[in-house]
Amino acid sequence: MSQELPLMRKATAVWLVENTSLTFRQIANFCGLHELEVQGIADGDVASNVVGQNPIISGQITKEEIAKCEADPEAHLHIIKSAFSRNKGKVSKYTPIARRQDKPDGIAFLLKYYPEITNAQIKKLIGTTDKMIDSIRERTHWNIQEIKPRDVVLLGLCSQSRFNEVIASIKEANLEQQQ
Repeated sequence: MSQELPLMRKATAVWLVENTSLTFRQIANFCGLHELEVQGIADGDVASNVVGQNPIISGQITKEEIAKCEADPEAHLHIIKSAFSRNKGKVSKYTPIARRQDKPDGIAFLLKYYPEITNAQIKKLIGTTDKMIDSIRERTHWNIQEIKPRDVVLLGLCSQSRFNEVIASIKEANLEQQQ
């Protein structure tokens, strides 16, 4: 099945069985279920404890599409693609719990060996906050005595290629300032 399927397929099928006159085949094709399973939903044998979910309210299909398919038993329901478009915006970087205590050490390493690095570059590289960077830069971090500069790549906070990109951009900026 290469087509997009609705969210909560059985709940959607329950709602379509209860609230439309679509054929079992149409509902089965739309929800990615077997036709006999949809018949079982209609008989009350399958998904008897599942609450139906309205695919119109969730923006997965329109009333017009349902009405068109009710009028033509051979027509197929088509899901609205925009219902599944993901926000491609900011994606936060997950750091495992075991590595989170290593972030201050990584920040100290970057600040010690690359003092011209900006907060934005550090945040992008290892995923931290301005407050933490500033507290380590100003040596006001609550645990500053225990923070030891350690390589961010060896700590596993970023990849070597990403680290190289940031360092190259820092070096380019320094060359431009010198000229």
